[in-house]
Amino acid sequence: MARDMYRKLNPSGAEPREISEVVNNLVEGKSNNTDSVTLAVASATTTTIYDERIGYNSVILLMPTTANAASVLSTTYIGTTSKGNAVITHTANTITDKTYRYLIVA
Repeated sequence: MARDMYRKLNPSGAEPREISEVVNNLVEGKSNNTDSVTLAVASATTTTIYDERIGYNSVILLMPTTANAASVLSTTYIGTTSKGNAVITHTANTITDKTYRYLIVA
């Protein structure tokens, strides 16, 4: 899935209008820290998310977007995070549409 891409500011400075646009977008909840993932099937008990926005101390929140994803949410969790990836631990089964939206914080 394509990520929402909102303007980033130049680290060396920006015009007041650019700063206002970025701040207003953040106030409205528009940020570049969401995406989606579908869990692996069959005998797999982990699925890895690769995303450069993930760090060692990131918090990743999962939101089920299908009934099957919701039905296994209680046994689905982020097992580990490291620079650039996170491992989702889950039960193994043949359901193919266990899809979640996720939010990365820090």
